[in-house]
Amino acid sequence: QVQLVESGGGLVQAGGSLRLSCAASGRSFSSYTLAWFRQAPGKEREFVAAIRWSGGSTYYADSVKGRFTISRDNAKTTVYLQMNNLKPEDTAVYYCAAKINSVVVYRDYGRYDYWGQGTQVTVSS
Repeated sequence: QVQLVESGGGLVQAGGSLRLSCAASGRSFSSYTLAWFRQAPGKEREFVAAIRWSGGSTYYADSVKGRFTISRDNAKTTVYLQMNNLKPEDTAVYYCAAKINSVVVYRDYGRYDYWGQGTQVTVSS
């Protein structure tokens, strides 16, 4: 069983920064992809960024490329999402997700096996 616990959300003004954390536990993550998704009210859950645990390759949605950075700490089995130059349209609940044993990095939320509880990010204008 895998557990994912997010933290770090909050209220920030446009142009500000936040760092989200996702603490993962339960098994070896060497063959995992860890990803961040977000869901705004009335909208579908959308892909934000992903990282392959083995090798550290990263992937981003076009809307956040150049502003957000995903990274991992192997020793702490934690994934981070550093969010800079935040915009009001970044307001959403952010979720951490894990995909087991896949060589493909999916951007479809339906492909992921485990989810955290979510953390709210609100960006004021």
